Amino acid sequence: MHELTLRAPEALVEPVSDALMDELSALSVSVEDADAGTEGERALFGEPGMPAPAPGWDRSTLRALFDSEPEAERAATLLLAQPWAAGLHVQALQQVDEQDWVRITQSQFKPVEVTPTFWIVPSWHEPPAAARRFIRLDPGLAFGTGTHPTTRMCLRWIAAHEGALQGQRVLDYGCGSGILAIAAALHGAGRVDALDIDPAAVHSTRANAQANEVTLNAGLPDHAHGSYAVVLANILATPLKLLAPLLAGHVSAGGHLVLAGILTRQAEDLQSAYAPWLALQVADSEDGWILMTAQAIQVAQA
Repeated sequence: MHELTLRAPEALVEPVSDALMDELSALSVSVEDADAGTEGERALFGEPGMPAPAPGWDRSTLRALFDSEPEAERAATLLLAQPWAAGLHVQALQQVDEQDWVRITQSQFKPVEVTPTFWIVPSWHEPPAAARRFIRLDPGLAFGTGTHPTTRMCLRWIAAHEGALQGQRVLDYGCGSGILAIAAALHGAGRVDALDIDPAAVHSTRANAQANEVTLNAGLPDHAHGSYAVVLANILATPLKLLAPLLAGHVSAGGHLVLAGILTRQAEDLQSAYAPWLALQVADSEDGWILMTAQAIQVAQA
């Protein structure tokens, strides 16, 4: 295997990357800040859910892997010959050892502790001895592997409110990988509806539910019907505000609404959005994220 290393200005990163992958037989392309580790290093990460402050670095290092040296040489020659590629430079072309990328990737993901007795466990790991309950979940395309603070806070809430789930209807709106829906089923929920606008997430949820031997109903958002004892939504603040009438309307009398994907500074906005229906409160926080919950008023029996 051979690695071609290129130096490119910001404007060329995307077209060069596309050409390498789509037309020049590159197996993979990675992009790094060419000034990393120097005073010129520049972070590109904005706040969660917000665009990065810039689309790329002023100078980037591109590393492209090829099966053979002739393929790498051909790619470099063709790129440098393009009239639009002014400013592109070849830094190196060298042979690299093949590695077990699957094993390397797997080694980066360990079991995640939700509580001392409840864990998220990748399929290639054994559950910890203390795990009374665990979810088998591998990193994939759908959001929700238990590593993000918003997911962990939702899971902690589920583990702490097992009594509210027993035999009850639960709605996981914006289910992603299905992790919250699966957790609710494992903690005794009766019927669990897991819904998402992304068909890939619905497919992922069904596959993960089968892998964890739980029964739930996964589908698109129009599959939500009636009221639920617990409504879970781990999305982001803006869609949560827009969905306020819908989500609040699905909470049964005495039921719980659990919202995540919210930054600390967004708490008041969410409280205002849901005020006509429910009184949201901050129930948990981690790394600048918060969990907000509310309980619908239980109508007294005559």
